[in-house]
Amino acid sequence: MKLQFGPYTVETSNDDKLLFPESGISKADVVAYYRDISDLMLPHLEDRCLTLQRFPDGLGDDGFFQQNRSDHFPDFVECKPLDTAKGDDVVDHIVVNNAAALVYLADQATITFHGWLAPASTPRRPDRVVFDLDPARDDFDEVIDCARLLGEALELSGLVPHLMTTGSRGLHVVAPLSGKQTFDEVREFARDVARATADRQPKRFTTEQRKKARRGRLYIDVGRNAYGQTAVLPYSLRAIEGAPIATPLDWEELSGGDVSPRQYHIGNLRRRMAQKKDPFADFFKRKRGVSADRRKLDDWRVES
Repeated sequence: MKLQFGPYTVETSNDDKLLFPESGISKADVVAYYRDISDLMLPHLEDRCLTLQRFPDGLGDDGFFQQNRSDHFPDFVECKPLDTAKGDDVVDHIVVNNAAALVYLADQATITFHGWLAPASTPRRPDRVVFDLDPARDDFDEVIDCARLLGEALELSGLVPHLMTTGSRGLHVVAPLSGKQTFDEVREFARDVARATADRQPKRFTTEQRKKARRGRLYIDVGRNAYGQTAVLPYSLRAIEGAPIATPLDWEELSGGDVSPRQYHIGNLRRRMAQKKDPFADFFKRKRGVSADRRKLDDWRVES
């Protein structure tokens, strides 16, 4: 099948190959999804180094992660050479700046798109901060309560929090940043916010990295806020049967009582977006800098 995107042509192959064999979801279904969602997804892909999670033989076989751009990729799949975090090597990172590149990589059996937290043009200055809420048990109400508290803490800190299902187990709370601070500054800020949130309900939430020290509490993970680290991008499929999707939510949806991390999937996401505005539509218009003034956060931390 040939698909045209302005001057670029993508010719798909093996369209009937089942990438989600138990769910009966083919490569053609994945390609069609990414084609249809490209307008919403591209703002989160553009000028961003990616890690692809690919399954050429479907989920029934081992997939792999790919950072380096393959030599056979067409020119419209762009490249950004950057040092590794250790500085001991250079990676020719994949960058998607157009719909043709997104659909081409879907045809290469890319299921999930993970992206850096900083633009490729300013790779050491993040333009978003991410909090990954990782539940210790099957209690999504606990995830929802933690997300609400985190949103409150971020608003007190002068940021505009956004909410997204991961398509896996939890939620991401994300805030757009001005891109003027370094990763070290942003990570220190994220740790302060996470600790303040955990201090509000220490029997339920924790920032302890060691699993034994968590004692069954929900872990607020800020480890993705570092050079070279990635997070799943909005509207990306996940490599789980049923093809769940990392889906932006409105905060009001947490009160509906039916939110779950895999609530939206390849079978219902397009219907959802036909009925409502993209909750991340204004994401990049709401960039703010992280403040060194933590007094409001400190006062909020000890409130009962």
